[in-house]
Amino acid sequence: MKKTIPILLLLSLSLYSCQYFNSQIPDQNELLQKELKAINWNQVDELPNFTSCDSVADKTQKKQCFFEYLTQLIQQKLSSDTLTVLYPQLDTINVKVTVLANATLAFEPQLNDTLSYDTAKIDSIIKTRLVDFPKVNPAIKRGIPVKTQFVLPVILNVAKK
Repeated sequence: MKKTIPILLLLSLSLYSCQYFNSQIPDQNELLQKELKAINWNQVDELPNFTSCDSVADKTQKKQCFFEYLTQLIQQKLSSDTLTVLYPQLDTINVKVTVLANATLAFEPQLNDTLSYDTAKIDSIIKTRLVDFPKVNPAIKRGIPVKTQFVLPVILNVAKK
Protein backbone atom coordinates (compact mmCIF):
# COMPACT_ATOMS: atom_id res chain seq x y z
CA MET A 1 0.00 0.00 0.00
CA LYS A 2 2.85 2.33 0.80
CA LYS A 3 4.29 1.78 -2.68
CA THR A 4 1.03 2.35 -4.51
CA ILE A 5 0.40 5.81 -3.07
CA PRO A 6 3.57 7.33 -4.54
CA ILE A 7 2.92 5.57 -7.83
CA LEU A 8 -0.64 6.93 -7.95
CA LEU A 9 0.62 10.35 -7.01
CA LEU A 10 3.23 10.31 -9.80
CA LEU A 11 0.69 9.01 -12.25
CA SER A 12 -1.81 11.75 -11.44
CA LEU A 13 0.89 14.43 -11.64
CA SER A 14 2.03 13.15 -14.99
CA LEU A 15 -1.52 13.31 -16.36
CA TYR A 16 -1.98 16.89 -15.18
CA SER A 17 1.45 17.96 -16.40
CA CYS A 18 0.52 17.01 -19.96
CA GLN A 19 -1.67 20.09 -20.02
CA TYR A 20 1.42 22.26 -19.65
CA PHE A 21 2.94 20.76 -22.79
CA ASN A 22 -0.28 21.14 -24.72
CA SER A 23 0.26 24.60 -26.23
CA GLN A 24 -2.07 26.32 -28.65
CA ILE A 25 -0.88 26.62 -32.24
CA PRO A 26 -1.33 30.23 -33.40
CA ASP A 27 -3.64 30.92 -36.31
CA GLN A 28 -1.83 31.45 -39.63
CA ASN A 29 -3.94 34.46 -40.60
CA GLU A 30 -3.36 36.04 -37.22
CA LEU A 31 0.41 35.60 -37.57
CA LEU A 32 0.31 36.97 -41.12
CA GLN A 33 -1.66 40.06 -40.08
CA LYS A 34 0.69 40.66 -37.16
CA GLU A 35 3.74 40.42 -39.44
CA LEU A 36 2.18 42.68 -42.09
CA LYS A 37 1.49 45.35 -39.47
CA ALA A 38 5.08 45.16 -38.26
CA ILE A 39 6.51 45.90 -41.74
CA ASN A 40 7.23 49.54 -42.57
CA TRP A 41 6.03 49.76 -46.17
CA ASN A 42 7.42 53.28 -46.67
CA GLN A 43 11.06 52.29 -46.31
CA VAL A 44 13.25 49.78 -48.06
CA ASP A 45 15.99 47.69 -46.48
CA GLU A 46 18.49 48.62 -49.22
CA LEU A 47 18.21 51.57 -51.57
CA PRO A 48 18.84 51.14 -55.28
CA ASN A 49 22.46 51.62 -56.25
CA PHE A 50 24.88 51.61 -59.13
CA THR A 51 27.82 49.23 -59.18
CA SER A 52 30.15 52.22 -58.89
CA CYS A 53 28.67 52.92 -55.41
CA ASP A 54 29.04 49.32 -54.15
CA SER A 55 32.36 50.04 -52.46
CA VAL A 56 30.75 52.56 -50.08
CA ALA A 57 29.84 50.89 -46.79
CA ASP A 58 27.86 53.59 -44.95
CA LYS A 59 24.16 53.63 -45.82
CA THR A 60 23.82 57.43 -45.98
CA GLN A 61 26.99 57.81 -48.05
CA LYS A 62 25.76 55.05 -50.38
CA LYS A 63 22.46 56.92 -50.80
CA GLN A 64 24.31 60.16 -51.47
CA CYS A 65 26.60 58.42 -53.98
CA PHE A 66 23.60 56.98 -55.83
CA PHE A 67 21.73 60.29 -56.08
CA GLU A 68 24.82 62.30 -57.04
CA TYR A 69 25.84 59.79 -59.69
CA LEU A 70 22.31 59.60 -61.12
CA THR A 71 21.91 63.39 -61.15
CA GLN A 72 25.28 63.75 -62.87
CA LEU A 73 24.31 61.19 -65.55
CA ILE A 74 20.96 62.88 -66.20
CA GLN A 75 22.61 66.31 -66.42
CA GLN A 76 25.17 64.99 -68.91
CA LYS A 77 22.50 63.43 -71.09
CA LEU A 78 20.28 66.53 -71.00
CA SER A 79 23.12 68.99 -71.52
CA SER A 80 22.50 69.08 -75.25
CA ASP A 81 21.25 72.31 -76.76
CA THR A 82 17.77 70.93 -77.55
CA LEU A 83 16.07 71.92 -74.30
CA THR A 84 18.06 75.12 -73.83
CA VAL A 85 17.22 76.35 -77.34
CA LEU A 86 13.53 75.48 -77.15
CA TYR A 87 13.06 76.66 -73.56
CA PRO A 88 15.82 79.12 -72.56
CA GLN A 89 13.96 80.16 -69.39
CA LEU A 90 13.93 76.55 -68.15
CA ASP A 91 16.88 76.05 -65.81
CA THR A 92 15.73 73.20 -63.55
CA ILE A 93 13.58 70.17 -64.29
CA ASN A 94 12.21 67.91 -61.63
CA VAL A 95 12.43 64.38 -62.97
CA LYS A 96 10.46 61.55 -61.39
CA VAL A 97 12.76 58.54 -61.46
CA THR A 98 11.35 55.04 -61.12
CA VAL A 99 13.72 52.16 -60.47
CA LEU A 100 11.75 49.04 -61.31
CA ALA A 101 12.27 45.65 -59.67
CA ASN A 102 13.73 44.29 -62.92
CA ALA A 103 16.62 46.82 -62.69
CA THR A 104 15.35 49.23 -65.34
CA LEU A 105 14.88 52.98 -65.04
CA ALA A 106 11.90 55.08 -66.12
CA PHE A 107 11.83 58.88 -66.22
CA GLU A 108 8.96 61.36 -66.19
CA PRO A 109 9.37 65.16 -66.11
CA GLN A 110 7.52 67.00 -63.34
CA LEU A 111 7.04 70.50 -64.73
CA ASN A 112 5.73 73.49 -62.86
CA ASP A 113 2.10 74.05 -63.91
CA THR A 114 2.37 77.83 -63.67
CA LEU A 115 4.68 77.99 -66.67
CA SER A 116 3.45 77.14 -70.12
CA TYR A 117 5.57 74.42 -71.66
CA ASP A 118 4.83 71.84 -74.28
CA THR A 119 4.97 68.95 -71.82
CA ALA A 120 4.62 66.34 -74.54
CA LYS A 121 7.67 67.72 -76.35
CA ILE A 122 9.77 67.94 -73.17
CA ASP A 123 8.65 64.44 -72.17
CA SER A 124 9.66 63.16 -75.61
CA ILE A 125 13.08 64.85 -75.43
CA ILE A 126 13.73 63.45 -71.95
CA LYS A 127 12.69 59.92 -72.90
CA THR A 128 14.89 59.90 -76.00
CA ARG A 129 17.90 61.37 -74.18
CA LEU A 130 17.70 59.33 -70.98
CA VAL A 131 18.63 55.91 -72.32
CA ASP A 132 21.62 53.57 -71.99
CA PHE A 133 22.25 53.97 -68.28
CA PRO A 134 24.71 51.73 -66.46
CA LYS A 135 23.36 48.74 -64.58
CA VAL A 136 21.32 49.73 -61.54
CA ASN A 137 20.56 47.38 -58.67
CA PRO A 138 16.93 47.75 -57.55
CA ALA A 139 15.90 48.50 -53.98
CA ILE A 140 15.51 45.51 -51.66
CA LYS A 141 12.69 44.96 -49.16
CA ARG A 142 12.93 41.81 -47.03
CA GLY A 143 15.19 40.15 -49.62
CA ILE A 144 12.92 40.92 -52.60
CA PRO A 145 13.66 43.52 -55.32
CA VAL A 146 11.00 46.25 -55.27
CA LYS A 147 10.05 49.33 -57.28
CA THR A 148 11.08 52.73 -55.89
CA GLN A 149 10.24 56.25 -57.01
CA PHE A 150 11.72 59.62 -56.19
CA VAL A 151 11.94 63.09 -57.69
CA LEU A 152 15.32 64.55 -58.59
CA PRO A 153 15.83 68.24 -59.33
CA VAL A 154 18.07 68.37 -62.38
CA ILE A 155 19.80 71.66 -63.09
CA LEU A 156 20.36 72.23 -66.77
CA ASN A 157 23.80 73.68 -67.42
CA VAL A 158 22.96 76.70 -69.48
CA ALA A 159 26.01 78.63 -70.62
CA LYS A 160 24.98 82.32 -70.71
CA LYS A 161 26.60 84.21 -73.57
